[in-house]
Amino acid sequence: MKARVLASLLVVAASATTGAQTVTYQSSARQIAAAVTPLPENLQAGARVLGYDAGGKLVTLRPGTNEMVCIADDPAGKLFHVACYHKSLEPFMARGRELHALKKSKEAIDSVRMKDIARGAYSMPSKPAALYQYFAPRDSVSGNTINAASYLYVIYMPYATYKTTGITESPLEGGPWVMNPGKPWAHVMIQPQKTGTVTVK
Repeated sequence: MKARVLASLLVVAASATTGAQTVTYQSSARQIAAAVTPLPENLQAGARVLGYDAGGKLVTLRPGTNEMVCIADDPAGKLFHVACYHKSLEPFMARGRELHALKKSKEAIDSVRMKDIARGAYSMPSKPAALYQYFAPRDSVSGNTINAASYLYVIYMPYATYKTTGITESPLEGGPWVMNPGKPWAHVMIQPQKTGTVTVK
């Protein structure tokens, strides 16, 4: 089922690289322009954008003026992937990036994050928080055009379950379902049944 596949890609995209291949990082302006494209247009101009310097270090490319944080595509990844999320998720996301960089397994990352939250190192948002993103094959990207983009929207609802929301916990193609029910990072997955072409302006 597509929803299950794209759920696993959330982890893959964050950690997979293309091996020994030489990677060229784009200019800040191009990274910013592409990074904000998952967002509705009225939210794009104010989003904070994180991207990569010439050495591949993740840095802030643009400060934000609204509630959203966007992550530029890492050309070292196997897939083209850009994502934007509510700023209340940043401590959780930043910790995940740190652990991925240490090549921790998904199970180890979940364990560390659970301990972090239990000891109050950071908090998950107290209200629903959105993540907008899409994936595309590397060979579908041509200049300013990204073809075959597969969208995946996520709404983080800490500790959510079917019983608290009425939303199924079984993958539902094209419709909402709760992933990781009952955990601090429980979230509603929504995968539109479409692929699209994105033009970076």
